[in-house]
Amino acid sequence: MKWTLRASTPADSIWIAELRAEVLRPDLERLGRYDPQRVRERFTAAFRSELTRVIEVEGRGVGSITVRPEIDGVWIEHFYLSTELQGRGIGRGVLESVLAESGTQPFRLNVLQGSRAAALYTRLGFVLTDEDEVDVWMIRPRVAA
Repeated sequence: MKWTLRASTPADSIWIAELRAEVLRPDLERLGRYDPQRVRERFTAAFRSELTRVIEVEGRGVGSITVRPEIDGVWIEHFYLSTELQGRGIGRGVLESVLAESGTQPFRLNVLQGSRAAALYTRLGFVLTDEDEVDVWMIRPRVAA
């Protein structure tokens, strides 16, 4: 399925917060952590449109990915894809594209315990660095140029 990325705008925060609540709900409920207000508020408090891109399919926003550079690497955050489009290679394609354009530096992210997304990250070279009862932190180490 063909997808594109576009720069986000501040107005995108509203629908992305709703998407986040939809996508994370099953895992947060399983972990006993789902709060419908908090899941949206945490996103809107951290949203930075200048670092976020919107994933589009057929001109419709279906996901997001935030790429936050830090001195020691890059953080992948707020990577969400509409549940009806998961499992079709879109997430993998988006992540591969972001990894390729950002060069050889290390990438970091965190994922909820038991999330299916962790398998995708592992296939793309991310390894576990730390975990607690809710979160798993992963890194894709620096790759040779």
